Amino acid sequence: MTEFGKTLSFTETAIPGLLVADLPVHGDSRGWFKENWQREKMTSAGLPDFGPVQNNISFNDEVGTTRGIHAEPWDKWVSVATGRIFGAWVDLREGPSFGQVFTTEIDPSKAIFVPRGVGNSYQTLEPDTAYVYLVNDHWSPDAEYSFLNLADETAAIQWPIPLADVEVSAKDLAHPRLADVTPIPPKKTLVVGANGQLGRALRDVFGDSARYEYAGRDTLDLSDPAFATSRRWRDYDAIINAAAYTSVDLAETPDGRADAWAANVTGVAVLARIATENGITLVHVSSDYVFDGTKEGAYTEADAIRPLSVYGQTKAAGDAIVGTVPRHYIVRTSWVIGDGKNFVRTMASLAERGVDPSVVDDQVGRLTFTDDLAGAIRHLLDSSAPAGIYNVTSSGEPQSWAQLAEHVFALSGHGPERVTGVSTDEYFSSVAAAVAPRPANSTLDLSKLVSTGFVPSDMLVRLRSYLA
Repeated sequence: MTEFGKTLSFTETAIPGLLVADLPVHGDSRGWFKENWQREKMTSAGLPDFGPVQNNISFNDEVGTTRGIHAEPWDKWVSVATGRIFGAWVDLREGPSFGQVFTTEIDPSKAIFVPRGVGNSYQTLEPDTAYVYLVNDHWSPDAEYSFLNLADETAAIQWPIPLADVEVSAKDLAHPRLADVTPIPPKKTLVVGANGQLGRALRDVFGDSARYEYAGRDTLDLSDPAFATSRRWRDYDAIINAAAYTSVDLAETPDGRADAWAANVTGVAVLARIATENGITLVHVSSDYVFDGTKEGAYTEADAIRPLSVYGQTKAAGDAIVGTVPRHYIVRTSWVIGDGKNFVRTMASLAERGVDPSVVDDQVGRLTFTDDLAGAIRHLLDSSAPAGIYNVTSSGEPQSWAQLAEHVFALSGHGPERVTGVSTDEYFSSVAAAVAPRPANSTLDLSKLVSTGFVPSDMLVRLRSYLA
């Protein structure tokens, strides 16, 4: 008998992510009414905002009709329109909860959220039972499915009506036992720009698991119209965009301007559209160049952007596009140092070769070591931090480029007095080619990132180990 007057609530089960819902049902002599799916109320009460795209109904004539156990690579919202079922769910996902079982009865006043990869099955307890389920993907022959035998001895489901006495398909009876089940793998993460300084650091952080896919410019072309259909995007949980056009001076030329906009805006728009359409988290690496550098003190995530250069304008435009993706992280950084050509390596080389450089002393900021940047990105994803913009650099007292060059010389065993500080105008006075304007202040406030539980390392401590 359907229970009336419940308050909408969710209860966790022994299977991670499997949630049982009590649904308010309003009834009188005419019958009853319920809101079977109400996004705003249900997500506020704790249901994931899983984005259903299809609604299916399975009508069952007889008591004892039994179906399952099927695990698909999408989420389900299961309920009953009429009748009553005994439901059984078995975790068929890779991981420590593989094989965990949960059972309960469901009538119109209850529903259950079934996460991707959890096997679903039921047995009808009343005639004319209508079993309803919303899913957040369409059936695909390319998707990975798993199945479990209804009579599996390990799961040991206590069916109210013995399987020998019920209506069940031959196909369901032929499913494998738990020991022979192919688990549903976790969703994948695609790293775009995997061959750059940050891309290589992300490889070190995430490793070589099949869960992570690394793509460089040689294997991935965002301008290819076929890219949008090149993968089953519903199998991806995150895209990390570590690719960018970063030749800030060349971007001031006609050809460079076109290339910068193609990579930093048009390409980003392609990723944003894919992420939005498929419920993917998009991580996008931004830059201090979106600011004009005139602020006194560190820039926060809320400060207005005022880019000075073409490069800065393209990064600002890319940020605006990514900000429209429901699940996104814009990781704003500066002065990146990693495995590759960079300022620190250049200064160390000059020191060793006996060259005494003139270095800009009127631009101030912090270095960002790629280990910190990659670690922060992983932290934001793993902790499910609120979507938005996060400043990410290494920590420590802001320094000018000239001061940092002096540290490099000293840590390399050379005299820091060999470094001469000059203004930006002096430094570029003899350069005939186009020069992009730089922000004088690139210092980014890190308090928002720290509040999520990630504390970046001190840049001078990291500089010492980097040079060692």
